[in-house]
Amino acid sequence: MRFTNYVAMEVLKLTTKIDESGYLNLKIPTQLAAVEVDIVVVLNPVSSEEKQPSYDFSDLVGRLTWRGDAVAMQRNLREEW
Repeated sequence: MRFTNYVAMEVLKLTTKIDESGYLNLKIPTQLAAVEVDIVVVLNPVSSEEKQPSYDFSDLVGRLTWRGDAVAMQRNLREEW
C-alpha cells in the first residue's frame, strides 16, 4: 500500500449496456492525467421492473410557520421520554 502520491479518488456511477457479444465498453472522461489507477467494476443487472418511478412532490411543497419557543418545546418533548 502506497501513500506517497495522494490523489483524490473519484467515484463514478453510471448505467450502460453490455453489447450482444457480452462486452462492456466504457469510455469515461476523468480529471486525471496519464496516471496508473485501480478500477473496481460492480455489475448489477437492472430490469425495467426494478426501476423505481420518479416521484413529483411539487404539489406538496409548502411552508410551516412556528410561533413559540422552539427550545422550550424541544425540552418538553425530551422530558416526556
